[in-house]
Amino acid sequence: MSLDLAFDDAQQAIVDAMTQFCRDRCPDSVIKDSTGKFPERLWRELADLGVLALVTPEGEGGAMEMTAALEGLGAAVFPGPLVASFFATQFLGEGDRRAVSRGEAVVSVGAPPLMPWAPSAHLFLAIEDGRVWKGAPRGGIDPVDTLGGEPWGRVDLEPVENLGPAERGLPVYDTALAAYLAAAGRRLIEDTAEHARTRKQFGKAIGEFQAVAHPLADGFMRLAAAGTLARCAATRIDAGEADAGVTAAAARLSATRAAVEAAHTCHQLFGAIGITLEGPVFHVSRRIRQLASQPPGDRVARDTVLSGFGL
Repeated sequence: MSLDLAFDDAQQAIVDAMTQFCRDRCPDSVIKDSTGKFPERLWRELADLGVLALVTPEGEGGAMEMTAALEGLGAAVFPGPLVASFFATQFLGEGDRRAVSRGEAVVSVGAPPLMPWAPSAHLFLAIEDGRVWKGAPRGGIDPVDTLGGEPWGRVDLEPVENLGPAERGLPVYDTALAAYLAAAGRRLIEDTAEHARTRKQFGKAIGEFQAVAHPLADGFMRLAAAGTLARCAATRIDAGEADAGVTAAAARLSATRAAVEAAHTCHQLFGAIGITLEGPVFHVSRRIRQLASQPPGDRVARDTVLSGFGL
């Protein structure tokens, strides 16, 4: 049986709209300047476009539309707790869900005491022992600097409400993360390929050397496969298929590995300027590495894939 994973006209319009939005409102200079800060203005503008309401009863689209949006946003490494927000809206009550969807409330999702985006968060969801619970800070939040430039914090959370098993929202989480990482990785590969076309050594462009061209081609194919898996997972989520979580977990694992390997390859090909804050691609690779280690970790995804094979 064949499965058509191409975006329809409406979904492609979402990709195009997000690409144009990022080009107009958050070019690379804005992304670099947002290091260590929550992008409040951009976040509200994104919410006004209805993106954060996708995959909710109030939204005008499901998982496939979410994937389309994240392909556009991932290519621009749009900042903020995008994946966490989509996850949170699968658990929160109507009031909190609407606040997150409208950009009025920022959510932090993780495993306390170290929580992503905690200094800017209004809502805290902790994932522990396979369950999700809503928490409230018992005291202050100690800011923590991160490699990826996201503002994290250490916070002691008091349990407020048990929201149920995490597996209810993990398919959306894993699919969103996979779509974003695959797009960010492709952006990194494309930027590096352009550098390889113009950078010369021994009288020729370095892209003409097999040791440069082949790793880029391999990386692009792995990322394309991961992106395809993300679309497949989104299709199964929208169809309500029971094994959607297995496909989503596989997409996450595929995209995480492919994107991190792309970052490693591209750093090598750019040389020193690939790992400097002022360089042309470090803001992309640091975001990839940050998201690749985003809580919850990939252990649950691995267990989910293995269980799909009866292991």
